[in-house]
Amino acid sequence: MAELRGYLRHRSGLGDEADDLLQEVFIKAMRQDILFCAIENPRAWLFQVARNTLADRLRCAREFISLPEDVPAPIADEHPVVDDLSQCLPRVLSELSAADRLAITFCDIEGYSQQALADQLGISLPGAKSRIQRARKRLRDRLVKACQVTFGDKGEVCCFVPRPPLTE
Repeated sequence: MAELRGYLRHRSGLGDEADDLLQEVFIKAMRQDILFCAIENPRAWLFQVARNTLADRLRCAREFISLPEDVPAPIADEHPVVDDLSQCLPRVLSELSAADRLAITFCDIEGYSQQALADQLGISLPGAKSRIQRARKRLRDRLVKACQVTFGDKGEVCCFVPRPPLTE
């Protein structure tokens, strides 16, 4: 008990509050009941519990500094560039095969499950998942090529060249 109290006082710098932490450690030990007797190294276990209890207390005791009223709010971006890429989607989607177009439209645009696609096509769920995955890859490759998509350092879409819509 004296070792644990010294450890908690030294580490926390909280003085008398170390006794409260010590009490929490012993309560946790008592809650172990018969399992505490089975612990191979009870001293090490108690110090581990003390360290975790102290960390929890310090985490909760963080002080927050309020910001002055004149700090401007961050300016939010209107929307990511990738959202504008939807301009290219109808044209590029029309250039895909009928099977790819069906898979992407059914699951990604209309929001049906992959299982529903499998049921509609009369194929297994893994078959439907593979079909959707391949269709998405072909759509992505086609978008990159047709709309001249370029990516930033983190892999996000940074810019592209919009394609004019199909004229009928």
